[in-house]
Amino acid sequence: MKAAVYLGKESIEIKEVEKPEVKRGEVLVKVHSCAICGTDVRTYFHGHHAINPPHILGHEVAGEIAEIGEDVEGYKSGERVHMVTEVGCGKCKFCMEGRQNLCPDLRAMAYYYPGGFAEYILIPREGVIQGNLLPIPYGLSFDETTLAEPLSCCINAQEYLNITSGETVVVVGAGPIGCMHTELARLSGAAKIILADISEERLELGKKFGANVFVNSTKEDLIERVKDETENAGADVIIVACPAPQAQEQALQMIATRGRISFFGGLPGGKTIVIESNIIHYKEISIFGAFASSVRQYKQALELLAGKKINGDDLITHRFPLEKIKQALEVARSGKGLKVIINP
Repeated sequence: MKAAVYLGKESIEIKEVEKPEVKRGEVLVKVHSCAICGTDVRTYFHGHHAINPPHILGHEVAGEIAEIGEDVEGYKSGERVHMVTEVGCGKCKFCMEGRQNLCPDLRAMAYYYPGGFAEYILIPREGVIQGNLLPIPYGLSFDETTLAEPLSCCINAQEYLNITSGETVVVVGAGPIGCMHTELARLSGAAKIILADISEERLELGKKFGANVFVNSTKEDLIERVKDETENAGADVIIVACPAPQAQEQALQMIATRGRISFFGGLPGGKTIVIESNIIHYKEISIFGAFASSVRQYKQALELLAGKKINGDDLITHRFPLEKIKQALEVARSGKGLKVIINP
C-alpha cells in the first residue's frame, strides 16, 4: 500500500509499504479521509517525544472496513467507520470509567500504532475490544467524519467548563479548534462570544461560527477589550485554544469572579508560565486542563455533525491527495485555512 512515512523533522516520503496483515481480533480499515491535526504539524516540523521515525502519522480517520480478523463480532465488511485514537490498557481506573484518554499506559493510534496517512490502517485487538470503531451516521461524509476527533476533544474540555445560558465566553485562537469551541459555546447558550487571534485571515474565516466580537490582539489590547465588553467584570469562561504561554497568562487578567479557564492548547516542550495565584485565590477561579477524549464524546461529536448542529463543511477549507502531503502540512501550518483533509 501507499503510505506517507515520517522520517524526521521536515522529512516525509510517499512509499510502498507492506499492507498490514489482519490477525485474530483485529480490523483493517481502508482510509478514505484523514484530517491533519495541529499535532501532526508540530511533529513534522519540530519532532515529537513519543514518535520514533520512521512512522505513519494521522489520527483523524474515516474509512470503511476492508478485512475482519477472527473472533471479531459486531462489524461487517464495507461498513463505514470512524476511528477513536485512544487505546488504553483496559484495566486501570480510568479505562474502567470509560476515560481511556487518561490511561497511564495509553497507546494511541498514530503515536504508538501506525496512523492514517496511508491507504489502510490496522485497528489493534485492544482497540477493537474497547469499541474504537464507531459507525458513521447516515448522510455524513468521510471528510466531515474526520472532524469528530477534534470536536470530541473540545466536548471533553467544555464538560469541565459547564457553560450556561447568558454567560460571556472568550476563545483565544481562531483555528479549527477555536471555531469548534465557539460553536459549542453557542449551542450551550452563551450570550456573548469573543473570538481572538493574531491573524486577520483566521478571524475572517471564524465569522461563520457564531461569535459576536472579533479581536485581532496584534492591533488592540485583548484584556482591555474584554473588560470593555463585560463592563469591567471579565469573562465567565476563557478557552485558550492556542499553544501560547502569553495567552494562558493573560487569561487570568480578564476572567470574572468565579470564572472558569481551560488551558486547551498544550505548550511547546520546555515552555512554562507564571501564574498569579492570588487571582485564583481571591476570585475563586477554576483552571482546567483537557487532553484528548473518550469514546462517549466521539459519539456525541458524530451526532452533532450528523445533525448539522455543527456544520463540518464550513470547517474544511482544503483537500489534498496523499501524494501532496508536504504541501498539505505547509498549508495547515500557514493558518490560511482551517481543516486540511488528506484523501489517500
